[in-house]
Amino acid sequence: MMRYLKMMNSDWRYSDDRLKNRAKCLSILLNKYGSARIEEQNYFTKDIYECVDTWVSQGNPTSSGIVAYFEAYFKGEKNGIK
Repeated sequence: MMRYLKMMNSDWRYSDDRLKNRAKCLSILLNKYGSARIEEQNYFTKDIYECVDTWVSQGNPTSSGIVAYFEAYFKGEKNGIK
């Protein structure tokens, strides 16, 4: 178990700063898109989480630009709609 935790801590995507960035990005997108009636939207809640994961994993150090990124690459994917 400790070996796994050490491995996870050495991954830059899970540093304290990146986890804080991930939480901030998730908060931004959920506040903007999470309260809508999801069945009436052209995206899934899963898209919000995947967007944040991709954003942070690509090395973006801040949340600046996350909304534009979501709208460009994730919003509109539901049922093959783009």
